[in-house]
Amino acid sequence: MEEHNMMVIDAPDFEKAVFYRKTYLHVALALLAFIFAESILLMTVPGDVILWMISGKFIWLFLIGLFWLGSTVSDKLAFDPSREKQYLGLGFYVLLEAIIFLPMIAIATAYSGGGDLVMQAAIITLFMFTGLTAVVFFTRTDFSFLRTVIVVGGLVSLGTIVAGAIFGFDLGLWFSVGMVVLASASILYQTDRIKSQYNTNQYVGASLQIFASVMLLFWYILRILMSRK
Repeated sequence: MEEHNMMVIDAPDFEKAVFYRKTYLHVALALLAFIFAESILLMTVPGDVILWMISGKFIWLFLIGLFWLGSTVSDKLAFDPSREKQYLGLGFYVLLEAIIFLPMIAIATAYSGGGDLVMQAAIITLFMFTGLTAVVFFTRTDFSFLRTVIVVGGLVSLGTIVAGAIFGFDLGLWFSVGMVVLASASILYQTDRIKSQYNTNQYVGASLQIFASVMLLFWYILRILMSRK
């Protein structure tokens, strides 16, 4: 059956609702796939390999570089006209997130003697994501102005992360707090975009953008919780 393809902002209310439902369903499925992939990695990847991933500054920079490159490829695939390539892009990005999260999830699990710390971070992330999404959908605020903040903040934070890895200094609690603010701004911006800048056929790509912002938020909330241990 041929899918309608029009801008969400111009679509009838019914088609808007279908688009939003598909988008957030795919976000939920991506999160479930991440949990599944992470569980498999934790059970199968030896501890020595996990330690190797974080043992050297250049190894971690290499992994960050690969993640950035893979993210770019995933993003391009997720907006390809081919539905198969869209799902390939989303699935590939979920796998990348599972790999980059592996050392921190393993350490957090060891810190708390189980998955309590990870679960706390997940619950806080879920509540924050729900609240931020509600702000966009239940207010008429235009969050497009956040694009500049996100771009500049992203470049500054990336430079700080690279410098920290090279020179070996701890980024500290306040950096994580700042990144939580940046991730929250990204969720507001990406949620605002799906209302006005996507067409009704781009729900896979839209879900990838939101999933990426949620995972960034989760990463730094977990870092904050770990810093308190």
